[in-house]
Amino acid sequence: MAYDPMNIFARILRGEIPNRTVMESAHTLAFHDIAPQAPVHVLVIPKGAYVDLADFSANASAEEITDFHRTVAQICAMTGLRPGEGFRAIANAGEHGMQEVPHYHLHLLGGRVLGRMLEKV
Repeated sequence: MAYDPMNIFARILRGEIPNRTVMESAHTLAFHDIAPQAPVHVLVIPKGAYVDLADFSANASAEEITDFHRTVAQICAMTGLRPGEGFRAIANAGEHGMQEVPHYHLHLLGGRVLGRMLEKV
């Protein structure tokens, strides 16, 4: 999957589409999902043009990677997502991973029991 600069997240980053921002840092933007699947459902995206987790991990600068993960930790703290209660972090990648937007994004979900993620095949 190639990066599409017209994808919805790129357009949000350019200010062409509004969002409900949770937090913004130098390299990261986090906002509420427009179709939440749990009481807490935040999308976290890097400001750089990365297609998926593998692309981000391989090509982002150390500063971008650190900023992204520290922002995730801050969002977990401010939204009440705690390891003790549990939450889910999902990054879909590619066709088999059911990625819909070709811009790396992490879903943070919690606030209720989420159930099994995958069933055995």
